[in-house]
Amino acid sequence: MLLLSRNAFATPLVACLCILGVGLIQFPQLQKLINSKQSASLETLQKEIKSEKLRLNFLQKMPSFGYDNFIADLVYLDFLQYFGDDEVRDKTGYSLSPEYFEVIIKRDPRFLAVYRSLSISTSLYAAMPERAIALSEKGLKSLSPSVPEKSYYVWRYKGVDELLFLGNAKAAQQSFATAANWASNFSDAESQVIANTSQRTAEFLSRNPNSKYAQISTWAMVLNNQVDQRTQKRAIREIEALGGKVITTPEGTNKILFPPKD
Repeated sequence: MLLLSRNAFATPLVACLCILGVGLIQFPQLQKLINSKQSASLETLQKEIKSEKLRLNFLQKMPSFGYDNFIADLVYLDFLQYFGDDEVRDKTGYSLSPEYFEVIIKRDPRFLAVYRSLSISTSLYAAMPERAIALSEKGLKSLSPSVPEKSYYVWRYKGVDELLFLGNAKAAQQSFATAANWASNFSDAESQVIANTSQRTAEFLSRNPNSKYAQISTWAMVLNNQVDQRTQKRAIREIEALGGKVITTPEGTNKILFPPKD
């Protein structure tokens, strides 16, 4: 009985120590990247990036003792600090973006909020759309039309990456069609809008796989998806390069003027 009591105490203690260890290793390397941006050389920053990558690899492989969601939350907070540090990112780039999401999606593939960040940071900033799509596909294996709520957005993000960054209209068509199918299971207004617009996009891509109109519409999705200013500027540049025009209304919304349909 005494042995059982000791084991019952030891198991949660070990788990707590491990999670505490995660917390202790959570910030030092990342904090170095933030604190050193004023004076660090590019070589120093690159060394610290390598150290951060090793830390993320460890977090991906370490046992979680049932605290997967907790680890995913902490790593996502790390990512937000990493992504938001524009001064250092201008020097080193965004190559660690998919490394953060490898950990997060392994630990908590139903963490819906991360998929939009994954798509933007990995495809748009790190220029690794194949990696973003592969991670989305990995996460989708654990999703269903109803779990988590609004999981149909993941298919839309994937479709955007496939169309805009790989030029794979067929794959994008399938992703938007699946998003429409999943969203159609719900009767709320938001889901119905997503179902209708995704279905229209899929049908248009099936008829016009190389259409600039479809690309402009997809960049408009990015623009209106509550993204940061840099992403907004990139989306506007891409829309204008394709022959469209973006007008910001007095209410702060964006109106897209399309060129003649091709």
